[in-house]
Amino acid sequence: MPAVQLLLLLGCLLWGEGAGSARLRKANDQGGRCQYTFSVASPAEASCPEQGQAMSAIRDLQRDSGSQRAELERTEARLRSLEGLLRRLTGAQPSEAPPGEPDALRRERDRLESQARELEAAHGDLLRDKAVLEAENEDLARRLERSRQELERLRRGQCPQARSAAPEAPPGSREASRLDLENADFQELKSELTAVPASRILKERPPGRPGNDSGDTGCGELVWVGEPVTLRTAETITGKYGVWMRDPKPVHPYTRETTWRIDTVGSDIRRVLEYGGAGQFAQGPPAKVHVLPRPLESTGAAVLGGSLYFQAAASRALVRYELASGTVRAERDLPGAGYHGRFPYSWGGYTDIDLAVDESGLWAIYSTEAAKGAIVLSRLNPESLEPERTWETNIRKRSVANAFVICGTLYTVSSYSAPEAAVNFAYDTGSGGSRALAIPFRNGYGYSSMVDYNPLERKLFAWDNFNMVTYDVRLAAA
Repeated sequence: MPAVQLLLLLGCLLWGEGAGSARLRKANDQGGRCQYTFSVASPAEASCPEQGQAMSAIRDLQRDSGSQRAELERTEARLRSLEGLLRRLTGAQPSEAPPGEPDALRRERDRLESQARELEAAHGDLLRDKAVLEAENEDLARRLERSRQELERLRRGQCPQARSAAPEAPPGSREASRLDLENADFQELKSELTAVPASRILKERPPGRPGNDSGDTGCGELVWVGEPVTLRTAETITGKYGVWMRDPKPVHPYTRETTWRIDTVGSDIRRVLEYGGAGQFAQGPPAKVHVLPRPLESTGAAVLGGSLYFQAAASRALVRYELASGTVRAERDLPGAGYHGRFPYSWGGYTDIDLAVDESGLWAIYSTEAAKGAIVLSRLNPESLEPERTWETNIRKRSVANAFVICGTLYTVSSYSAPEAAVNFAYDTGSGGSRALAIPFRNGYGYSSMVDYNPLERKLFAWDNFNMVTYDVRLAAA
């Protein structure tokens, strides 16, 4: 009887939900078997729909179900896409990205950013360099104008003191006159007058005038150094330091205007640039390039009688190189000389041995362990490089910036970078005595790495921070 029990249970449940409308009927079917039938009234529909209407309703339900299923699938796809994007952004699952793609993109981005930073830095450097060059150009124009005015004044034979004290000066010009007395030209004249007795001034020879045929060399004490005049500027970074020279005793095929130049920034300095004349040196390319058989060291080279004299790199050896033939004519160690940074000038540059030329010949300025860093001065035989006579001074080599020799007297410069430096010491080889000086010396470009004297032109040659310059000098007769 389990079927009967199930029907009774179902009838009870339906009776509980809607006892007022449920009915149970029992009847035999066509085969004579007993059937039980329950009838329950619909609470929502008053009458049953026709069969066609029921099928339409079923199809509508199926379409709605399909649309909802498609919308659900689209929503799930969008969710999966958003989840994947979120994982790529947060790096939660880097393994899902294409192999190597994130690292390559990151490296490319870093490279581009680095190039952008470098370009910005280079642009900034160019702007700064432009500003510096403009300032230097303006300063050069002012100095040229001042030199022109001074030249005109000297040609007219006028004196700044006389102009400032003129009785017809208008009211209010007294203050301007006082300022004029403090300018550089007046300071140079005042230094000359206070440093030299009047008797010597009366005997003074005009600047730049060589000795006469009677054997008078025009030698005397240095009393004045003029403003620097720029002749050429080096073209590359190797020319920040260097040495340039003209031969005070030129031999064929060279003349007094033939100029040699050596850029000394680098570890293997061998090139010597030769210029045919002053005009070519000022503007043109070299006429010839000599390649030395041995590299040189420091800015202490010199030219005399057709030969280049220099210190061989990392040694105390001096070399005489004949320029016309391109051959080494002599080589000799300078006894006891410090080298390669042992006793340089204050600016450095391995300037332990500095060769110089004056009216009497070739000199070496250096120091030794025995001298304990004091300057030693030796006059050299220009043929053999053998020291002929040596003097030991009481001037410490590291305490001065540069040195040169005029008429057998050693002069030193106080600073290589201070705009207002001075020729501060002199050592006279004739008397063996030294004395302090205060002759104004201007470092026009802030880094003088070489100062030498040319006795033929009566000028100082200097190399100042890429620039090759000259200074006029005045000597008082002894």
